[in-house]
Amino acid sequence: MPEHISKQFDAELEAVRSRVLQMGGLVEEQIVKAVDALASGDIAVLDAVIEDDHRVNAMEVGLDESCSHIIARRQPAAGDLRLVMAIIKTITDLERIGDEAEKIARMAKLIHGAERVNLPRLELRHVANLALSMLRKALDAFARLDVHAALEVVKQDRGVDDEFRSILRQLITFMMEDPRTITRSLEILFVAKAIERIGDHAKNMAEYVVYMVEGRDVRHTREEFHIEGL
Repeated sequence: MPEHISKQFDAELEAVRSRVLQMGGLVEEQIVKAVDALASGDIAVLDAVIEDDHRVNAMEVGLDESCSHIIARRQPAAGDLRLVMAIIKTITDLERIGDEAEKIARMAKLIHGAERVNLPRLELRHVANLALSMLRKALDAFARLDVHAALEVVKQDRGVDDEFRSILRQLITFMMEDPRTITRSLEILFVAKAIERIGDHAKNMAEYVVYMVEGRDVRHTREEFHIEGL
């Protein structure tokens, strides 16, 4: 490939990577707003999160088209092809994280619309912060192509899963002790599950970074922990 063509290709790839990070920033903002408004009951913010989901969807479509054009025009190979494929998978997970933020907002509207009557006292902020931390670290690992940081995100997912199981046990206890809490408990369960899924998608994104840089697939294996310090 002539040098000027190679530079153009590199610029295209970098532009797409930058847009992925912009999409990640928007998704992160959606989560923060949804979780904050779940606590505050700010219906206007919850409505904005639900309404803005189309922006995330539009970014996914645009990036997917750009990647398809790159594959068709440039016919990338080896590392460049891995990068494009990893980006396609990453934006899919980001779009799904956006969907989970929308679910949190919808459940929060139901909870506050019922004026929090028969609402179990349960703290979700901690697990939300864990999942949000995973997303931020996964995006940072993507930006810096940092395999070590990506593998730390993969490891961190176990903490989110443990928190979700603890919340589930607490909700079951609430519902057994007072059936009046069942409706609100199920709504909280949907919120907790959405947060847990955000962690899963962030883990996926981190695994794509490993694939992008090293060409190895660490999904469904314990290979990701076989590095010093993890």
